[in-house]
Amino acid sequence: MPRQARVIVPNYPHHVLQRGHNKQAVFAEKEDYEHYLANLREAKQLFGVKAHAYCLMTNHVHLLLNPGESRESLGRFMKFIAGRQTRYANKSGRRSGTLWEGRFKSSPIESDMYLLACCRYIERNPVRAKMVASPEDYEWSSYQEKTGLQENGLVDPDPFYENLGKTVQLRQKYYREFIQQADNKEELQQIRIALQRGQLTGTKKFVDEVEKRIGLRIELRGRGRPKKVK
Repeated sequence: MPRQARVIVPNYPHHVLQRGHNKQAVFAEKEDYEHYLANLREAKQLFGVKAHAYCLMTNHVHLLLNPGESRESLGRFMKFIAGRQTRYANKSGRRSGTLWEGRFKSSPIESDMYLLACCRYIERNPVRAKMVASPEDYEWSSYQEKTGLQENGLVDPDPFYENLGKTVQLRQKYYREFIQQADNKEELQQIRIALQRGQLTGTKKFVDEVEKRIGLRIELRGRGRPKKVK
């Protein structure tokens, strides 16, 4: 059976997941994380892709990327980063051979509350994995920059983040409060299913709009809307 074609929607954010081969660790040392982020920065410039959120876990990576006008840019972006990290890991002598699973997973995201919901899903990964008690305790995610804990210039603020407040301080405050909210089980389920199946994360209206744009029938799983920022 031929594998399902990847759904890429120009100018929409996409939740991307890439796992280590056989779920093996891809980050072992601090330098491994730093090398990946350096490649992320370079790839953004090369392919015109925006990064709204990221989280580097021990054996997988979550990214929230906007490919811009080109449908091909997302695949090229991921291939560039994966190849760079594989060559780096093999050169280090700590491992050899394939580093990543053969194909990354992706889900186009409705640019509404779903975008912020995906940011929360991504940046709370270390909390759900019981690696840290709070997102601010984890060094390798976009939460650090979006709440003012560090400045590395990797994150491209999306319009919904920028509309959280009129000043940088207010945006950081309201975003911090939103991310710190407890995980919503329905929200988590919808995001996970959409990502695993390569489906859209959003409302039925969003699915209908995308179907018209790309001329393909897309199945929608899961219902409900994410919790709003209070």
